[in-house]
Amino acid sequence: MTLDAFRAHCLAKPGFSEDFPFGPETLVFRVAGKMFALMDADGFASVNLKCDPERAIELRERYDGITPGYHMNKQHWNTVVTDGSVPGKLLLELADDSYDLVRASLPKKVRDLL
Repeated sequence: MTLDAFRAHCLAKPGFSEDFPFGPETLVFRVAGKMFALMDADGFASVNLKCDPERAIELRERYDGITPGYHMNKQHWNTVVTDGSVPGKLLLELADDSYDLVRASLPKKVRDLL
């Protein structure tokens, strides 16, 4: 999975935006201004994604490439490596889940605009 392929998948989502709030090396993807993914913009070695806490534990037990979110709330965020140890299809599914979790937390009025 390349950063371009991952970005293209996320770019198609309603309310998507991206920025570099932590400096030029950390790319953040947002839905209606709220973060749902962040990664190293240079190497795309891994991506942090929000996850349901119960599923996060299951994924960490099943895949060596999924660990508690680096510099994030370990209960709600996973770090997923992009070296192929986690299938690309699953990576995109996890990005979709992260987007959906964040979108669901938005006020109804904002969700309705997306």
